[in-house]
Amino acid sequence: MKIIEKLFKKEKAVIGMVHIQALPGTPRHSKSMKEIISKAVEEAELYEDAGFDAVSLENMHDVPYLIRNVGPEIVASMTAVACEIKNSVSLPVGIQILSGANKQALAVAKAAGLSFIRTEGFVFSHIADEGLMNSDAGELLRYRKQIDARNILIFTDIQKKHSSHYLTSDISITEFAKAAEFFLSDGIVLTGTVTGRPADTIELKTVKKETDLPVLIGSGITDKNISSYWNYADGFIVGSYFKEKGYWENPISKERVTKFMENIDTLRNRKH
Repeated sequence: MKIIEKLFKKEKAVIGMVHIQALPGTPRHSKSMKEIISKAVEEAELYEDAGFDAVSLENMHDVPYLIRNVGPEIVASMTAVACEIKNSVSLPVGIQILSGANKQALAVAKAAGLSFIRTEGFVFSHIADEGLMNSDAGELLRYRKQIDARNILIFTDIQKKHSSHYLTSDISITEFAKAAEFFLSDGIVLTGTVTGRPADTIELKTVKKETDLPVLIGSGITDKNISSYWNYADGFIVGSYFKEKGYWENPISKERVTKFMENIDTLRNRKH
């Protein structure tokens, strides 16, 4: 059975993003942990009620992000949120901790019983808006082995958004994908250049031909463009589109969520 089908019980997975409110110690932090947890659980339950296949958590509001080494207060807070969500929904739950705090995300996932993490900087180096980020595949997978977390899947961004890839401009997107597969990634995530911008469909088709790994789309999916990705991608991580006016800082719009999932039902039921 394919990884995606085994984990999400569907051939193509739709994953709803829960953008956690600013956590303690970050510049925009203003709410109590009780309020932060309550809001996150509310959004996760909304996604489950709408028929999503999974939810994924992210400390999106912690701007500006630290690179790799977030503090213990972030790890502790994300663990508290993750545990409450895991106990509130029956869906698989994943996590990403910005920016590039992949070991910390894996530790939270282990503690909270989550199913997957999304990572950046897995293979090759790039210049993110936080600074230089070098690859951590070797260290991360050794850490997964050390904490007995092999059951937690690692989905890896390649040529990630919000980054300059000048350092690796002589390396094609397919070579990125092959490197991620060689370094034992469980799945690849493709994005556009920034949050909310769609991935290149030509790159998606090319990568699918060159790797046996699942390929997920990690930005820019809407109810209007998902049909152009449907036959090629294995999963869709969607967040900003569900917010009011499609802006990531706004509250989730139930109308957008409902309309999107109606479109998903149509795609799943149509004859190929």
